[in-house]
Amino acid sequence: MADVRVRFAPSPTGALHIGGLRTALYNYLFARREGGAFVLRVEDTDQKRYVPGAEEYILQVLEWAGIRPDEGPGIGGDFGPYRQSERKDIYARYTQHLLDAGKAYYAFDTEDELDRRREAEKSAGNHNFRYDAATRGDLRNSLTLGKEQTEELLAAQTPYVVRLRVEPGQMVHISDIVRGDVAFQSEEVDDKVLMKADGLPTYHLANVVDDHLMQITHVIRGEEWLPSTALHVLLYRAFGWEKSMPAFAHLPLLLKPNGKGKLSKRDGQQMGFPVFPLDWKADGETLSGFREAGFLPAAVVNFLAFLGWNPGTEQEIFSLRELVEAFDLDRINKSGAQYDFEKARWYNQQYLIATPDDHLAPRIEEVFAAHGHPISEALAITIAGLLKERVHTLEEFYEHGLYFVDRVGIIDEKMARKKWKPELRPRFEQLRTALGELDAWTAGAIKERTVSFMESNGLGFGQVLPILRLAVSGSTSGPDAFAILEAVGQEETLARLGEGYNLMDRIKAD
Repeated sequence: MADVRVRFAPSPTGALHIGGLRTALYNYLFARREGGAFVLRVEDTDQKRYVPGAEEYILQVLEWAGIRPDEGPGIGGDFGPYRQSERKDIYARYTQHLLDAGKAYYAFDTEDELDRRREAEKSAGNHNFRYDAATRGDLRNSLTLGKEQTEELLAAQTPYVVRLRVEPGQMVHISDIVRGDVAFQSEEVDDKVLMKADGLPTYHLANVVDDHLMQITHVIRGEEWLPSTALHVLLYRAFGWEKSMPAFAHLPLLLKPNGKGKLSKRDGQQMGFPVFPLDWKADGETLSGFREAGFLPAAVVNFLAFLGWNPGTEQEIFSLRELVEAFDLDRINKSGAQYDFEKARWYNQQYLIATPDDHLAPRIEEVFAAHGHPISEALAITIAGLLKERVHTLEEFYEHGLYFVDRVGIIDEKMARKKWKPELRPRFEQLRTALGELDAWTAGAIKERTVSFMESNGLGFGQVLPILRLAVSGSTSGPDAFAILEAVGQEETLARLGEGYNLMDRIKAD
């Protein structure tokens, strides 16, 4: 195989959808597996849809995910520029090549003229008017106007577009790595615009020219681009590049969680989960991202890798390096992949569990600080060890561990009514006093003193531990009770016990 070169070519028209990150990931994995190059190319020729900040967002996403391009904007390389808006002269030159070869033509039809033609076609019962070999003969273009009139119009700077001249009767076979042999007839393709009136190329022209000049060997992209591939092959033929055109691999769609329909950018808001890698702010609203929802990038990468691909084994947890070693285009699925957010949460939990507590600590500090509760590194390490098997995201360390830094009252009032016996309060006051006399405030010492208290008062763990938990953390669930008390601290624990007994008295009296 020739030196592999793949490209990820997003358009900066808004936030990068999670499906776009999956496409980037598959390109990256294939390039690394084959020892090739992973190229980032920004396809920004659609100036009407260009969104400021979108390119920076794309770069941030790739950096966060650890998918670093070998070539691209701000990176460099031998095949730049890597922004299509900076390659206009190149596209103009190749457009002229097609015009000179008779493979393309000037079209001077105005939008009003085309609209009138569409309406006339509808009136005649044809609701699918196309600019193609069957209709171009009676439209205003260089094929019907002749050379002299065409040159006059060009000299007068009459607005025009350049269209590909698609001749009927051609068969287009695409040997897709994922789909197998896909066949189209040229009659299915209209005379697509290659160069717009503003002098910028359409996606189709720029895509083919750039892939050829950048020596791209494999085009790995979403299934939605499969119908356009017939046009692209016809363009390769028109340029005389068909023998050197890249291999194609069209990835399966990402489907909604119920498997019905393509996952859209709005589904996250409607269904309550992120569909973007990072938060994106636009038009006064924030579209949520995985990073801000508390996901580790390695977990998101692992989750995305399995949305459309499988290794053929039972293994589910893969580091990026292991994914590179295992990835194979032949193991990409043809059918769409359901977007299972609960599976994403499961992946994240596995990564949290596997991460050393001291490595998680800085992230936990950030989460608590963001909620107005700065904590020490030591406490963050403690919280990591106590909660990481009980949470799925970084954000949940705060949601489940607020009691480490703040009094939360009695959350589980039902359990308080069940477990609290006001007549035993004098004994629990004795326990509070006994704990206050401890010189070493450690989980082991707290447990030893509590067990001694229970034995001398004829009480069991089921009578005592729920009360300690309710008073200090608000509920009876959570990590080891004595570890919680150690983390909260002696003075604060004693204060919470006194306050908790009062709250449970009131709850019981209601």
